[in-house]
Amino acid sequence: MSKRRNQRPSAPKREKVRDIFVARPFEGLADEPEWIALRELVPAASAPLTLRPEIIEEYGDRPITLSTVLPMAWPAMTRQDGRVFIGLQRHVQSGDVSRDLAVAILSALRTEPGDTVSVPALPGEGPRLQDVLVDGPLEITMHDGFEYWLDADQAEDPTVKASLERANASIYPTVRLAAGRAAYWCRVAPDKGHVRWVLPDTEDRALDTLARLSAAQELLLGEQTKFAGMFRAHGLLVPVWDIPGEAEAADWEAPLADFAKRYADTLAETGSLDADARRAKQGLIGRQLTLR
Repeated sequence: MSKRRNQRPSAPKREKVRDIFVARPFEGLADEPEWIALRELVPAASAPLTLRPEIIEEYGDRPITLSTVLPMAWPAMTRQDGRVFIGLQRHVQSGDVSRDLAVAILSALRTEPGDTVSVPALPGEGPRLQDVLVDGPLEITMHDGFEYWLDADQAEDPTVKASLERANASIYPTVRLAAGRAAYWCRVAPDKGHVRWVLPDTEDRALDTLARLSAAQELLLGEQTKFAGMFRAHGLLVPVWDIPGEAEAADWEAPLADFAKRYADTLAETGSLDADARRAKQGLIGRQLTLR
């Protein structure tokens, strides 16, 4: 008997899923900076989402809630009442966050209320967030705790209560500021806070504007504040200021509004950076952290 006859048939090869990196996954959405803020800056917040008519026709109309994070950093969950929750902050994701969120929504819509939602880690090509949602400004609700996750009967479970208390203990005070779209105040220690603002402009324009402001000594929010640096998140820049922790969020509305005006006026400037601004730009780049 030939060796070829003795060989067992090999198992069929799995099709390899190709991951694609998208630098600005939320580009094109009306509230791109807020999507980024909820993913990177805010511990506990939610916003209702509206499905496109063609998605409703195929999957049915169920309430969809965007959540900063879900229990165990799940990508999605369904409640007994039929509501669907989608988590922005999750452990596993592909190179395209928009695609991840879209497949989480569609997977949850295929799942019976109350059942566990199975979401692939690498979804491959397919609909993105921009394809499944009716676009518009996010109606964000800030939360002091994660009770909004639960059905009424779950909230009475002692085990669930204990888990919820641990999750709530990880939340630091965070307030959405009115002076800047996608700007947030937080207190990380009794004597230390931050103001962080997701700038809506392209990275190059935002960086040049911050460089001009830095060269003109106009980068701070006032006395006892420090420009801590900035990070790049999903294609946009997020400047961060260190501020005293004793003051409340409302105390920073006016300083941020003043800075927002300086930023807008400087953003309108055209032409090349002068020598001082170029030096300032290099300094800013040296204090820049990339989150994604």
